[in-house]
Amino acid sequence: MDVSFLEGFSLIIGGVGAGIINTLAGNGSAITLTLLMAMGLDANMANATNRVGAALQTLTSVLSLRRTPRTYKNIRDAFFFVIPSVIGSVIGAYVAVETPPMILKYIIGGVMVFLLFTLIKNPGKWLIGTDTSRSHKTRKNWIWFFLVGLYAGFIQMGIGVIMLAILVLIAKYSLRDGNIIKLFIAFFMTVPAFIVFALSGDIVWLPGVLLAIGAMIGAWIGARFLLYHSKANQITRWILIGIIFVAIIRIFGPLFIS
Repeated sequence: MDVSFLEGFSLIIGGVGAGIINTLAGNGSAITLTLLMAMGLDANMANATNRVGAALQTLTSVLSLRRTPRTYKNIRDAFFFVIPSVIGSVIGAYVAVETPPMILKYIIGGVMVFLLFTLIKNPGKWLIGTDTSRSHKTRKNWIWFFLVGLYAGFIQMGIGVIMLAILVLIAKYSLRDGNIIKLFIAFFMTVPAFIVFALSGDIVWLPGVLLAIGAMIGAWIGARFLLYHSKANQITRWILIGIIFVAIIRIFGPLFIS
């Protein structure tokens, strides 16, 4: 597939933005999938091609994290949550096959409305420090991440936002620590999917690689600097508000326009 200079530049810049957004919050695929489909790729090819950037971006985010005792503690916690997430995602994928797309769409919208409400109405719930007085490796949190996995396999869109919400509101991590854990879980959930799509032959490699270059740059910026900024929690909260608001408009907007 031929890619013009303007298209290539747009893919790289869009990838940078998506990489930053996915590192600090999630749902950056709203940018990258839009760009790929604007170039003429159908939904299936755009979804497959997007996995190149997703896989390399999550790998870059993980490798770019600062090596601190707190980071290593979060990494150890992340491995505890990986197993239930993966198990749940497999089951959720089977459920999604039998569910009408319109129902999935409004389930996402309902979840996003709830999260937006808590972000605006109760910001204190999102701006907490990590509760270090107790272990986070509990049966309750294991079950919650099994449910997160179900959601990922069931819907996938916005999974980064959902994971962050569970880590902060339920497991009681700070937004920054929750982000670090989210990045590791996302890596283990993204790479297998990338391999499957690569073997399927649906990936269009040139735009995928250009998008991945931008996504890796954005992931490096997000993981190396913004995630460790003194106001990282506040920055992430406002990014989340913006992302969720746009997602709600995209889902429910056509109901009012029509």
